[in-house]
Amino acid sequence: MMSVRTKIRTILVVLSSVWFTSCGVKPLYSEYHDLPIQGWHMDSALHYEWSIADTAQRYNTYIYLRHSERYKYQNVWLFLNGGQDTIEFYVADDRGRWLGENTNGYIETSVWLEEGFRFDSVGTYTLDIQQGMRDTVLKGITSVGIEVYGQK
Repeated sequence: MMSVRTKIRTILVVLSSVWFTSCGVKPLYSEYHDLPIQGWHMDSALHYEWSIADTAQRYNTYIYLRHSERYKYQNVWLFLNGGQDTIEFYVADDRGRWLGENTNGYIETSVWLEEGFRFDSVGTYTLDIQQGMRDTVLKGITSVGIEVYGQK
């Protein structure tokens, strides 16, 4: 069962995603990795790499997850940077209703990774994402992406 805090956060993330999309805000960085049809192996890390030129700017970073309607869980655990951080990513509510945008049987959901974050130095930043579920090969996830936006 999702806590009230988790439900509120989920609603805010969906609304902010809609706002960014509808206002035509272009991300500084956007990359998606499509996953094999056979599934996402727990040892398969998805690598993202982007450059930051302005350390005075504040940034919002989102993780996007696309899955089919056949995905069988309410959530997805993600390990970031070799397990240094862990995120529980809800994709369905307590009644099994998908939380994201459903287009032709594929659902996209996003979660805020960082809000109003300042990078310490100019340079290249990386993020590695692995699935942290109990399944060795997780089926139903079709792609994972990240987007970095500059705040106004």
